[in-house]
Amino acid sequence: MNRRAGNIFRRTSQKQAAGRLTEVTDGLEHARGLDRTIRVLSIGVKRVLRPGPVKDALHGVPLGHPAHPPLTDVPMGCWMSAAVLDLLPGTRRASEALVAAGLAGAIPTVLTGVADWSALHRGQQRVGLVHAAGMATATLLYSASFAARYRGRDDTGRVLGFAGLTALLAGSYLGGHLAFRQAAGASHADQVAHLVPLGWHDLCKADELPDGWPVHRSLGYISLFVLRTGDDVHVLADRCNHLAGPLHQGRIVTDADSDMCVVCPWHGSTFRVRDGSVVHGPATGRQPAFESRVTDNGTLQVRPIG
Repeated sequence: MNRRAGNIFRRTSQKQAAGRLTEVTDGLEHARGLDRTIRVLSIGVKRVLRPGPVKDALHGVPLGHPAHPPLTDVPMGCWMSAAVLDLLPGTRRASEALVAAGLAGAIPTVLTGVADWSALHRGQQRVGLVHAAGMATATLLYSASFAARYRGRDDTGRVLGFAGLTALLAGSYLGGHLAFRQAAGASHADQVAHLVPLGWHDLCKADELPDGWPVHRSLGYISLFVLRTGDDVHVLADRCNHLAGPLHQGRIVTDADSDMCVVCPWHGSTFRVRDGSVVHGPATGRQPAFESRVTDNGTLQVRPIG
């Protein structure tokens, strides 16, 4: 009976601790006290990081995938491996090398993270700011750990390394909340392959569409961006895959190749209207696109591309 009661008490305590951790993390999404700092940092980042190839590269546009998440594996993997080696004899030089490699890997990780953070919603930025603070603390502690190891103060280096590991785990927990709970970095476009049956679908009368002006139309549960230019009609999923901004409210521009593009009104992601391909980030993936045709009776029909 005592053992059973002890097990119940431990399970209850674990559930309560997990519940408190979730409440604290959820509370960060509504922590308005962080907003002043966020505004200052966001303005600074946007002044330095102008739209262009460097910004697109930091977001991961050339990769077709956000660049920040895979880069985090480098410092985290190196530093966690160093922590394991610090528990074993005769691994001083290997641990020092791993700490140094983690510090080198932290540089591109920070740059890509800052770029992505600057193009998030406010609730995501609040969690992201605390996440960044945790990772910055870990980086500083590992920098101090490396300096101590380099000077031969191995015991101090190990202590600082384990302190850095603690900050690293706390920061990575918030990073997971940001990615999986708040869906930062995930595609927010409607998954047309799952929601739209194969074949052609009636959408509207073609003569209802204004020439050269994007409009919103619905295909079942799917919101569509529709742009008619003369006899051509371009159709994309309306919810921007970056953070679901309404593309039909965006600006129509032309890119360097004279292709017509739409600029998301929320964060500036730019897509070619003919096929949904990305011209500029922060979006990194192709916007779902549709083929279109006009029947003999003037009905516009669409079907998903691919």
